[in-house]
Amino acid sequence: MVVLPDGPTGPRLVQAISFVVARNRTMHRMRRRYGSAFTLDTLNLGRMVMLADPAEIRQLFQTPMEIADTPDANLGSVLGPGSLFAITDDQHRAQRKLLTPPFHGRRLRAYEALMERETVREISAWPEGKPFPVMPSTMRITLNIILRAVFGAEGAEFDELRTMLPSMVRLGSVVAVMPVLRKNMRGYGLGARFDRHRRRYDAIVDRLIDQALADPDLSERDDVLAMLLQSRYDDGSAMTRSEIADQLLTLLTAGHETTATTLAWAVERLRRHPDLLKRLVAEVDAGGSELREATLIEVQRVRPVVELTARQVRAESLQLGRWTVPRGTVITAAISLLHDDPELFPRPQVFDPDRFLGARADAAAWIPFGGGVRRCIGAAFATLEMNVVLRTILRDFTLEPTTEPAERLHNRGITLAPGKGGMAVVHRRVG
Repeated sequence: MVVLPDGPTGPRLVQAISFVVARNRTMHRMRRRYGSAFTLDTLNLGRMVMLADPAEIRQLFQTPMEIADTPDANLGSVLGPGSLFAITDDQHRAQRKLLTPPFHGRRLRAYEALMERETVREISAWPEGKPFPVMPSTMRITLNIILRAVFGAEGAEFDELRTMLPSMVRLGSVVAVMPVLRKNMRGYGLGARFDRHRRRYDAIVDRLIDQALADPDLSERDDVLAMLLQSRYDDGSAMTRSEIADQLLTLLTAGHETTATTLAWAVERLRRHPDLLKRLVAEVDAGGSELREATLIEVQRVRPVVELTARQVRAESLQLGRWTVPRGTVITAAISLLHDDPELFPRPQVFDPDRFLGARADAAAWIPFGGGVRRCIGAAFATLEMNVVLRTILRDFTLEPTTEPAERLHNRGITLAPGKGGMAVVHRRVG
């Protein structure tokens, strides 16, 4: 017997529009009315069960992919059929195994110098003493870092990708959230524009693959493309060009905008907490990192860039805690609702990194990178990157505090960004 949480009974279109136009506000209103689980009708995901109970979310993350996996409507529709977002079961496990090594252990630490170098290059042009949004800068920093990590050395292709990817990512975010816009109407519309970007991207990657295969030092390179070209599945076969293109686009997309947006939120939050800012600067000068790491965890708690992560029931039904959910239903872990829960995080509206000093966040309560087998493969890379970028900013510049109100949430399709782009006033540190 189907047992779903309560939810609004109004027209589906009204519910769906409310969710699209004011997602964060709608989610919080529903929790106040219905509790830690509710059912909501949406445009692209249909009837959706939204969870904000850690025990039920932990169970969801532990559910095998054969029973509940990524929804039919997901980023795979724009990233390609070979993307980690699109593939499932054995294919997902096999490709994730090939993609994991570049983002962990010794290879991960090898990127630290690259991260610092790209940050220094970008912030050297920051204006002193006048307000400016940091998000365009953090976007360029994270894009350059992931491009170099994925493809290695510069060249014409690198410059082409650096120019085209930001608009491609923005467009992809919109059509992924609203699949009806994905249609290519005889060369017109958002879908047609995205298709043109995709054809250009595929051509660039094809040239880069040719260049890499012709490189006599390919085995000495440590960029992701070189590693994927040399990697093999358990049966000895290599990844196809289309698989590589889709996975690299996935890494470029996932490793760019979300990290840049979190860094912009970090600047926005720190300028409104001068005492914490002083402590962080003193820690940087002393060569420490514990408070900075806790601060970035807290930034992701109070300002999660992605508000939910979803699974779709593939079995006849799924027994999940109190609920029996039928095949085809999308179940989401409500990230922002979890992070705002006073039972999980006392005084949740207070920005307090000290709550994470010497304490680990619960893997089913703090979930900015999702969880289970679908957890973001680049989580460790993004965490290191945010740490290095923030450290470099605080080392080289003084952030001027402000008493201005907090910046509003700005919905960019999939992500939530500071409404003004994370406004800052900086002064270069001397000595």
